[in-house]
Amino acid sequence: MTLLAIILQIAGSFAAVAKMGAGLGAGIAVIGAGIGIGKIGSSALESIARQPEAVGDIRSNMIIAAALVEGVAFFAIVVCLLILFI
Repeated sequence: MTLLAIILQIAGSFAAVAKMGAGLGAGIAVIGAGIGIGKIGSSALESIARQPEAVGDIRSNMIIAAALVEGVAFFAIVVCLLILFI
């Protein structure tokens, strides 16, 4: 047997572990994004309570930050799905 055949045989035996890792990775990404967006929202509400005249600026910055966190979470989920289906 060649070295490549041995490596491919070993890699095929780890397919179940890779699928489990992809599922766990997607779950961790979603939980992390939820926690991050929750912290962004709570900080924004606290800031609005302290300075009500700055509602527009705080809201727009909150939406931009939440969108960036969601984008990273979507990217992580797509990577996990690619691992899952390859």
